[in-house]
Amino acid sequence: GFSLTEIGRSAKMAVIGAIKSTGDTAEAVLEAARDLLLVSVEGVAQVTVAVEKGVAQIVVGAIAAAGETGEEVLTVVKSSVRGAVKGASEVGADVGKVALISTQEAIKAAGEIGADVSEATAQAVTGAIEAADEIGTDASKTVRNVLETSVKGAKDVIKAPLK
Repeated sequence: GFSLTEIGRSAKMAVIGAIKSTGDTAEAVLEAARDLLLVSVEGVAQVTVAVEKGVAQIVVGAIAAAGETGEEVLTVVKSSVRGAVKGASEVGADVGKVALISTQEAIKAAGEIGADVSEATAQAVTGAIEAADEIGTDASKTVRNVLETSVKGAKDVIKAPLK
């Protein structure tokens, strides 16, 4: 079992609800993760701190939801990381840091519910990079560098930046 804080439980419930009410799990999870991140920083002075604390819980909560609903865990890994990174950029948090935290937490959580860790790594890294590429060139470079340096197996997943 995961020890979830309030935001983690909210993420789990939001994702379970999203999975049940929509056919598109990937999109639903991305939206839930992003929205929760935005809500978690409302009225907070230290946005970056709030985001860094919240993002781990959001990703773990989403993956716990996948475990409980029998939903494809790897889809949720990718989408929750992608949503977290997009949300981070929208609230002005450190995108590289959030990409790293969400990727690491997603891999760990997926492993704990029995997913293949190398596959989870590939999905988490891909989710972070897709979000970073949508944000822009700087984010794209930053996220690739951070993940290559700090996430085992990320180098193998990361291809050259899209021109």
